Amino acid sequence: MEEDAKRILLIDDDLELGAMLGEYLESEGFRVEIVADGLAGMQRAVSGEHDAIVLDIMLPRLNGIELLRQLRETNEVPVIMLSARGDEVDKVIGLELGADDYVAKPCYPRELVARIRANLRRHQPSERGAPAPAMLTAGRLEVQVAARKALWQGKPVELTASEFNILLVLLRAGEAVATKDDLSLRGLGRPRQSYDRSVDVHVSNLRIKLEAVSQGGARVETIRGVGYRLQVK
Repeated sequence: MEEDAKRILLIDDDLELGAMLGEYLESEGFRVEIVADGLAGMQRAVSGEHDAIVLDIMLPRLNGIELLRQLRETNEVPVIMLSARGDEVDKVIGLELGADDYVAKPCYPRELVARIRANLRRHQPSERGAPAPAMLTAGRLEVQVAARKALWQGKPVELTASEFNILLVLLRAGEAVATKDDLSLRGLGRPRQSYDRSVDVHVSNLRIKLEAVSQGGARVETIRGVGYRLQVK
């Protein structure tokens, strides 16, 4: 295995599934650490040693929702949640708390690998093609693209990987409306499904954070039936 292989923390109490997913992820070139309960998972999640976390919702000692809530107080590592198929409530709560993506159980390893890679790509600056601008600005909002930092009058805006990517799409759209399809494809790395609320939840989180740090100076406007537009005073 290469020294620079991406490190994945898998937190799931289903030992059989964890072993199967871990073996598949390692065959795809990842380095995998598996933890089977929430408290131990929390201790490892805050270590800063992993490039992405795959987190089950139903865990002993500390459930995945609470683990994510505590993790997001200090850490913006990409998190892909595992949720029971059709359990929309848990999916939405996870996204509202800062999860970057989710995969339904029973989990197909190939889909999980694709989601992990998409989130890792979005979390890091691209090394291909023409270099992206080093900085994007709109009024008092400044976004350092390569460093993946958003600042309002020099004060950091703490964003998850998905929120940051959605902010980039909105900034680059300028006065135009960024459609939900575009935000999903370019911000979340996947085509939007009609039942998928991920874009709406991530935009809602972004809106709350921007309005709080800017005291209303930056806001995300909803264009009903179309998408969203960033407004900065």
